[in-house]
Amino acid sequence: MSKISHVIKRSGAIVTFKKERISNAIFRAAVAVGGRDKQAADKLADEVVNILNKNYSDEKIPCIENIQDIVEKVLIKNGHSQVAKAYIIYRNSNIQGRKEKVTKASSPSENIPWHKIWKILDWSVTNNLQTINALNKRVENGEFPHIVHESETAYADEVAMAAELISNRIDKLKMVLITGPSSSGKTTTTIKLEEHLNKLGYKFKMFAVDNYFYDLAMHPIDEFGDYDFETPQALDLELINEHISKLCNGEEVILPFYDFKTGTRFLDRTPMKLEENEILLIDSLHGLYPEMTKSIDDVHKFKLYLEPMFQIKDSNGKYLRWTDFRLIRRMLRDSIHRAYNPTQTLEHWHYVRSSEVRHIIPYLNSADYIINSAMPYELPIYKARLGKDFEKWTEEYKDDELKKDAFLRASRINNFMQQIVGFSDESAIPQDSVIREFIGGSTHKY
Repeated sequence: MSKISHVIKRSGAIVTFKKERISNAIFRAAVAVGGRDKQAADKLADEVVNILNKNYSDEKIPCIENIQDIVEKVLIKNGHSQVAKAYIIYRNSNIQGRKEKVTKASSPSENIPWHKIWKILDWSVTNNLQTINALNKRVENGEFPHIVHESETAYADEVAMAAELISNRIDKLKMVLITGPSSSGKTTTTIKLEEHLNKLGYKFKMFAVDNYFYDLAMHPIDEFGDYDFETPQALDLELINEHISKLCNGEEVILPFYDFKTGTRFLDRTPMKLEENEILLIDSLHGLYPEMTKSIDDVHKFKLYLEPMFQIKDSNGKYLRWTDFRLIRRMLRDSIHRAYNPTQTLEHWHYVRSSEVRHIIPYLNSADYIINSAMPYELPIYKARLGKDFEKWTEEYKDDELKKDAFLRASRINNFMQQIVGFSDESAIPQDSVIREFIGGSTHKY
């Protein structure tokens, strides 16, 4: 048993020392270089603890940096140079991330579409939906169907504008990319956009990048047995570029097929060729990621970005976070379409956010147009469906250090869920709504 009982965090707070956190950190570094030996990580952690016990006590408490220094030395001493490198990189990236967070807190991000945000805020104020309190009053006054109509109309106008902009550039385009973070509404928007463009006489062919995932066996797992499918490196980017380049040049390719049940990719399954005047339509998380479509010049692409950009404040005057709404959306969608329960989605979300920050957000400025997919009427619906669950998760995770990320998200969502008046009658929501992609009952086939 460890003699060390406490550790000093970077904030200065003194918290309970847990050997498991050292073991998990070592294991994460091992996973990054393809390792899966949890027992070896535990043994290395024991060695770190032995050194700590010799050098520290309750009177002389180690800080986080002290422990991390010892971890690096132990890894190198035991011949785990690659794991040590991965650990050092992870450690330094966290330091840099904290610095960037401070910088961003003092200045606006260039990636935030301020003109778009102001437009959405203006709409929210005009429709008396700028605060949770205002939304609650309208719902209690029997105006839920009106809120649905107002929200759906605003979204439809956005899609129509995107179609018009694409039409203006159609002569030079070889592909249209519908992109955005997880659960932003890409699938439904792709369908609606294609309908608009078909009416204008344009022809498109869907290119499914999900079939280009590497075999599951090639993906390392973390200490929870979870796979990271959110990174663009999980896709065979080289093969994607080879195929889209050939298609845009009028050649035929044989597409792969990915079986998500077995985690296996099958090459050379389905022939595909663009007919005359046909344009590729690609729905992907990573449509803005340069390496995804580097074989095609930007002049031949139209990049459409989606995000539920809610402009609504809670009772404390704080704007609600877009990522929290997308998390709720994905919880519901995964439970309906992917046999993935909401708890699993919550615990996996750190992968989603990590990939978004690294591979999506930095390229937001390259988008040709941004669509707001937020529907304020979502909030009462989500309260009715998941309000009790967030109360439960907040309580379950509060003392679990390994699931701190899940706790912070659950507790934050629970705080604003408590302020929302729930509404369970979903009959006013159109069957072709983007929200049906997540709650079910859509006339579209996904």
